[in-house]
Amino acid sequence: MNDLLNSIQVYQFCAIDLNLFLDNYPDNTNAKEDYCRVSAKLKELISQYEKEYGPLTNFGSSYIENPEKWINTPWPWENMYKEDK
Repeated sequence: MNDLLNSIQVYQFCAIDLNLFLDNYPDNTNAKEDYCRVSAKLKELISQYEKEYGPLTNFGSSYIENPEKWINTPWPWENMYKEDK
């Protein structure tokens, strides 16, 4: 799980960095392509994490089908501490 969370953080950083770059250079084709690739991979990693361990955030992805899951599942850092023991 730690590797997956680390990968998510890396891709989030890259997406933010590319977004800031594109704010200044909106016509840069390479940066646009990189941003699309990074964003797709980030979505894939977040989806994988949430299928295995539960939601990372509730922003824009509230649990309509099973709202108790958001409250009753362990938080990401709680799972992390269990694996370290």
